Amino acid sequence: MNGLIIISGCSGGGKSTLLTELSRRGFAVIEEPGRRIVIEEEAAGGSALPWLDLKGFLTRAVSLSREDLATASTLDGPVFFDRGLFDALSGLAEVTGNRGVLYEAGYPSFHKTVFLTPPWPEIYRRDAERQHGLDAALVEYERLKRDYPAMGYDVIELPKIPVVARADFVISTLGL
Repeated sequence: MNGLIIISGCSGGGKSTLLTELSRRGFAVIEEPGRRIVIEEEAAGGSALPWLDLKGFLTRAVSLSREDLATASTLDGPVFFDRGLFDALSGLAEVTGNRGVLYEAGYPSFHKTVFLTPPWPEIYRRDAERQHGLDAALVEYERLKRDYPAMGYDVIELPKIPVVARADFVISTLGL
């Protein structure tokens, strides 16, 4: 089994909460690049923010995701990614109209199974790093739901269940 596992899907669908639970159980976790970029850009007065310069933001997300892969290569056992390189490339392909970036990326082989958090309006919240509304999150989700299978990944939509049960589901599905 390839030990690089992606948790992706709809913004506000519970990805970060799930990754926190997986980390609590001792699994290595790579935090979402987008949130880290927003925090850094706002602290520095930068403009590579999704609501100001989406292409610049996604370009930074691709770069940071590549750094995250280098970090993951130093970790033992399975490594769970809160989004990451493919999500950034999918967004960049959409923004630029160049779907070729999905094929020319040179990203490593992640686990064939990708877990997607579905839209979950009851838990969706805007915050300092997530300023877009649920409508934009739904568009993003549909793009990822299209792009992951197009690149050969098996997508499993996570059930809308409490986080402990969600983590159990992921672990069981992967046979960990």
